[in-house]
Amino acid sequence: MASVNISVIAIKQVVAFIVPLQSFTFNNIRPYLWVLILLLFCLGTHAYHNGISDYLLKKIAEQHGEVTAARVEKWRQLVDDSADMTEQQKLEEANNFLNNARFTSDMEQWQQRDYWATPLEFLIKDAGDCEDFSIAKYFLLKAMGVDLDKLRISYVKALSLNQAHMVLSFYPSPGAIPLILDNLNKRIIPADQRQDLQPVYSFNADKLWLAHSRNLSVKAGRGSQLGPWADLNERMKHELPTNH
Repeated sequence: MASVNISVIAIKQVVAFIVPLQSFTFNNIRPYLWVLILLLFCLGTHAYHNGISDYLLKKIAEQHGEVTAARVEKWRQLVDDSADMTEQQKLEEANNFLNNARFTSDMEQWQQRDYWATPLEFLIKDAGDCEDFSIAKYFLLKAMGVDLDKLRISYVKALSLNQAHMVLSFYPSPGAIPLILDNLNKRIIPADQRQDLQPVYSFNADKLWLAHSRNLSVKAGRGSQLGPWADLNERMKHELPTNH
């Protein structure tokens, strides 16, 4: 498991820093055991937050096949590799990976008019509508360590299609023109260059904003006020197996 390998490497680095290799004994390292315990706790918390265990991959392979399990493992690998990535690289990697999925309607896939899939459901199906693409990108970038204050799931009108659409917006700094991660136009470009999109509202885990223009939005409440978002987060709490 990749996260375990990272944990071992990190512990070795801490030990080497604390105690020179030639003088390494249990007595030398005993005063620092609390540091190692804290490190293990933090790394374990990160692995749990990532949520993709070997046990989960095994169950997915059994139920959905090796190709699907490999796709889910790619998510885990991106999270593990993200520590060495710049913010822009994280955006590019997440956008490119998830845009490989096939677009389909909720009615075709779920036999429902509107259904917001969890990231795991999206990965297993390898298909979804615009909401599913945007939500998966939000949670992958969250797992890769991107500040959630910089991320908003944005409901827009796609003017060229004359229909509702959803994208992920990334704000490099407060008040900046956001970058748009989209499954229609797969290039990451600033919102002021997307004249084909008319913003309506946006949200994240904490806040809800109403759009006054492409560059101006006003806080209007909390993301949890959106029923589909609350339902999605509740389902995510129960979909990961607890066995290892």
